Amino acid sequence: MKIYTRTGDKGQTSLFGGERVSKAHGRVAAYGCLDELNSQLGVCIALCRKEKQFTEETLWLLDVQRNLFALGSWLASKDASERAARGEEAFEGARKNRTHVDDSNITDLETQIDRWEAHLEPMKSFILPGGALVGAQTHVARTLCRRAEREVIALSESGEVVPSLVVQYLNRLADALFVLARHLNHRSGVHEDPWT
Repeated sequence: MKIYTRTGDKGQTSLFGGERVSKAHGRVAAYGCLDELNSQLGVCIALCRKEKQFTEETLWLLDVQRNLFALGSWLASKDASERAARGEEAFEGARKNRTHVDDSNITDLETQIDRWEAHLEPMKSFILPGGALVGAQTHVARTLCRRAEREVIALSESGEVVPSLVVQYLNRLADALFVLARHLNHRSGVHEDPWT
């Protein structure tokens, strides 16, 4: 399979299902932001693996990447988005393959947030994004997650069908990435700088 097709040279792309839309279409912007976030998480994973002390965190991030691919596939298909919005499987056989995400994944994010927060000092002020390189890159991922969340909400507000689970997952994931950044900095022995 060739990587270049020349079919997008006039500023259009195909959604799942074959419909051609502008590359500036809100649906493309939304799943494009999920792709950007997923790529940034790849940087975080590479840094976690380099440190060799973050095996559990690496596995968690890989799971998040898989979920983001699934949610992106929903957004790339109007039909899948409509099915998921009705509470149905986005794609046939989704429970048996990689495209299934449900409320339990949001609960898993909340559980992980609570686990990491239990070992952190309570926040007494806002903190400046930064710290160890792995923590700083995770803060970048958090901001990309918030941008993806905004794009998905904008897509919904434009009249397109968007499963509410996508917004909920991204909202909770941004929280989880914030706490993960703090956790990684703490485990790296790097002090957080408060905004004072």
